[in-house]
Amino acid sequence: QVQLVQSGGGAAQPGGSLRLSCAPSGSASSSAFSITGMNWYRQFPGKQRELIASSIDGRDPVYGGAVKGRFTMSRDYVMNTGYLQMNNLKPEDTAVYYCRMTLKSGGEVYDGWGQGTQVSVSG
Repeated sequence: QVQLVQSGGGAAQPGGSLRLSCAPSGSASSSAFSITGMNWYRQFPGKQRELIASSIDGRDPVYGGAVKGRFTMSRDYVMNTGYLQMNNLKPEDTAVYYCRMTLKSGGEVYDGWGQGTQVSVSG
């Protein structure tokens, strides 16, 4: 298991933009680790987490229908950081957002979750 640290998020008005970041902490942030997979989820109150964006082994990301065309995920392979750019935000995007990352190092595979970030869209 690796610990992931999320940043970004917060409040935005409808039509606005926010960017979330996700990076491993500790030794997993070193160049000895490489990202092999990255997923972004969101969770509405009282609901289960839902997958909204996924990229495995560097392939083009796949997006859920509700965010396709508005959200874009990307990675910085040097910094081992993942991003979720959220544009044209809608009130129904209000949720807690989580990242999940799979990394590889020395033949071992590690998996971890971010702590979650609140995104609130209103106005």
